[in-house]
Amino acid sequence: MKLKRFLKQETVLSVAAVLAVLSMFFVPPDADYLGYIDLRTLAILFSLMTIMAGLRRQGVFDRMGRALLARTGSTLQLVLVLVGLCFFGSMVITNDVSLLTFVPFTFVVLSGLAPDTRRALTIPVVCMQTIAANLGSMLTPIGNPQNLYLYGKSGMSMAEFLLLMFPYTVVSLLLLVGWAVAVCRKQASASIGIFPEQQNITADRKIILLDTVLFAVCLLAVVRVLPYGVAFAAVLVCTLCADRSTLRNVDYSLLLTFVAFFVFIGNLGRIPAFSGWLQAILAGREVLVAVLASQVTSNVPAALLLSGFTDETAALIIGTNLGGLGTLIASMASLISYRQIARELPEEKGRYLKLFTLSNLIFLVILLAEWMIIGR
Repeated sequence: MKLKRFLKQETVLSVAAVLAVLSMFFVPPDADYLGYIDLRTLAILFSLMTIMAGLRRQGVFDRMGRALLARTGSTLQLVLVLVGLCFFGSMVITNDVSLLTFVPFTFVVLSGLAPDTRRALTIPVVCMQTIAANLGSMLTPIGNPQNLYLYGKSGMSMAEFLLLMFPYTVVSLLLLVGWAVAVCRKQASASIGIFPEQQNITADRKIILLDTVLFAVCLLAVVRVLPYGVAFAAVLVCTLCADRSTLRNVDYSLLLTFVAFFVFIGNLGRIPAFSGWLQAILAGREVLVAVLASQVTSNVPAALLLSGFTDETAALIIGTNLGGLGTLIASMASLISYRQIARELPEEKGRYLKLFTLSNLIFLVILLAEWMIIGR
């Protein structure tokens, strides 16, 4: 029973582990295995996840959201803020942390609206928050795990990465604003009531300050000003000394998934027949292959797999980011919102999936059209 529950909760990790083990039958373990693991990606990813877990426990993001909502005066403004929190927040705090924080927050906020307005807005807003988090996160190297990995592999500067994804981010923002206006056209001028009171979370200002400083240290490691080992050591030691319980909230399954895929991809690269076949498929079609692969494996595994067989890393960055749109598993962060809907509004799961899939496909087609115009 426990194994079944684990496999259900950690499907991607389980698949990655099985693939890694199977690949070992074709390439027996040897000293070259040590070269498979990208320690830089793992160290920085662990550090960022730890910091974000600490800040989230202190209620920092919740208070920021409430401060912005306090300035809203209509339903349209409310929806723009809720979606904007996920879009802009994901650029810095990652798409999964953004959804973990602001989707539950949205249920609390919308519960204060009139019943008809709440029913009309809840599913569309959560759907668009999910899309917004996946789109906003594509702008920065720290927005999502595959960006962090591909950025480190590419060797490009921060400015080059931002410029690469900036056109797609701008179009995404315009699409989100247009969507919000369309959804709220009947309630755009409706007033909103008083939001439910904030949960009683006692924030430790020293922890918040410490995590803020550590975040700055991590950014210096991301842009290669500091060695990644320095950032990792600083985060681990400081967290152990000042906020040890935060370490329980780190997504270790994601780190193990990376390790398993590193082993799997490293072994595949040493199988000439498979390596040649995948390189031939990728040649000149990196973006489209990355988008399609993301639909069935999600964009993080797609990035890890395909990066071992092409040097066109910039194309993979575009492809895996756009590939986060589409199916529910195209970006694993999307499952966070779906689980929230399933728990809060189980009778609306079907409606949510239909709207989610349709909206994602529309956004994906538009952004792929943009890529065909400016990116090829």
